[in-house]
Amino acid sequence: QVQLVESGGGLVQPGGSLRLACAASSRISNIYVMGWYRQPPGAQRELVASITNGGTTNYADSVKGRSTISRDNAKNTMYLEMNSLKPEDPAVYYCNARFSFSRPPYWGQGTQVTVSS
Repeated sequence: QVQLVESGGGLVQPGGSLRLACAASSRISNIYVMGWYRQPPGAQRELVASITNGGTTNYADSVKGRSTISRDNAKNTMYLEMNSLKPEDPAVYYCNARFSFSRPPYWGQGTQVTVSS
């Protein structure tokens, strides 16, 4: 079992950058895959990026090339850096963790990202 706490959301200007962090309550080296999802108002939750404990990353086309997902096992924290923020990026961003695909995922409570000038 793991508890996840996101931070780093807030108001960002268009074209700006942000860094989200997801702090885990236990060793993330035991977590097979961690990811960031987002849910815009009135829309379904969607995958933004994921990273396995082997370092394999996957990005949604909408953020590819302007986002970097990483995990720091020593700090038990996962990060998402996003650059060139666009009007379609505002959403609640959620941290997700899966020890294996045979077990249900864990979710954080989410952090709001707003893009506005």
